[in-house]
Amino acid sequence: MEKKGVVILGSTGSIGRQALEVIENLSDRFRVVAIAAGTNVDLLAAQAARLRPARVVIAEKRLYGDLVRRLEGYPGMEVLSGEEAVADSAQYPGADIILNAIVGIKGLVPTLRALCAGKTVALANKETLVAGGELVMKEARKSAARIIPVDSEHSAIFQCLQGQDISSVKTIHITSSGGALRDCPLRDLASVTPEDALRHPTWNMGAKVTIDSATLMNKSLELIEARWLFDISPGDIKIWIHPQSIIHSMVEFKDGALLAQLGMPDMRLPIQYALTFPERLPGIARSLDPATMGPLTFTPPDELRYPALKIGYYACRAGGTMPAVMNAANEEAVKLFLAREIGFLEIVNLVEKVMEGHNTAVVESADSILSADSWARRKVREYLGHR
Repeated sequence: MEKKGVVILGSTGSIGRQALEVIENLSDRFRVVAIAAGTNVDLLAAQAARLRPARVVIAEKRLYGDLVRRLEGYPGMEVLSGEEAVADSAQYPGADIILNAIVGIKGLVPTLRALCAGKTVALANKETLVAGGELVMKEARKSAARIIPVDSEHSAIFQCLQGQDISSVKTIHITSSGGALRDCPLRDLASVTPEDALRHPTWNMGAKVTIDSATLMNKSLELIEARWLFDISPGDIKIWIHPQSIIHSMVEFKDGALLAQLGMPDMRLPIQYALTFPERLPGIARSLDPATMGPLTFTPPDELRYPALKIGYYACRAGGTMPAVMNAANEEAVKLFLAREIGFLEIVNLVEKVMEGHNTAVVESADSILSADSWARRKVREYLGHR
């Protein structure tokens, strides 16, 4: 059996590292042909030395010389730098699958490039569909390229929909752990520190995603992702707090049937499914023992604790450039919180303020999305300076 070539964009991040674990366990099925990372030159060089991909890319140009020196003993390896080189790697000729694990809006252009080239995209980059869902799905239809979700929630929905028609779906139920602060008294949220918000009870994720989990902004992003991935109205998507993180999402059909995908909170399972689809192969993800998983509970989110959900539904219904603005403002606000420049409650407040000042425009191209993204980031800084 010929091995499938895989490109990992964001190879040094949490998803990227776990993806490489999955691929190395299935080395008879896959080969890594290119890897790309943002600034972690130490880990990127170590990955390249171990995997020997044909291409290695560091997005931060100032680190190029350092990367080249570290890989001098590995002839024949193409070493590049810059965002354009990252995006170009999404259409690498020797690749069958592009796993996009880039964090942030920088993942949009690589996804579009991969789809244009007809590559299968294993998508872990939320911003691709949040900011550019309409554009991205149009490109996927045009090229007949497949997008397979890597997010645990969307992977669960994708799995539940196999063999089903979306027209038979009544409601999509997206679950959430509730994040690190789900049991924090409301009166104490104003004094929450980054360390508090980063103590996720069930998942081991990157800092930005973990903060989004604490505000539940991650569910606002996933709501918009689901709207585009599965062509469903936002009014037919519900969010639930499910502290055990065992059911990753559910699909309710018009005949009353409710299908759910269960599993341990281990991202290696949805990563592997995206790579091996439609096959299911022995993997390294932890298995779920029904006898020991305990009770499973579901409650609707508290709107006072999680105001991000309200603006997520608003952005999803508004469409156009509004989701891109929400996403960009949130990225900037999270950075400010992690840098201790704003308090926890100011994250969503800043995002909402930026959204209120935005006149939604039609998305005509990636440039219109990136323009709205830049506008929102500037506005966050302006509002911060005028406090």
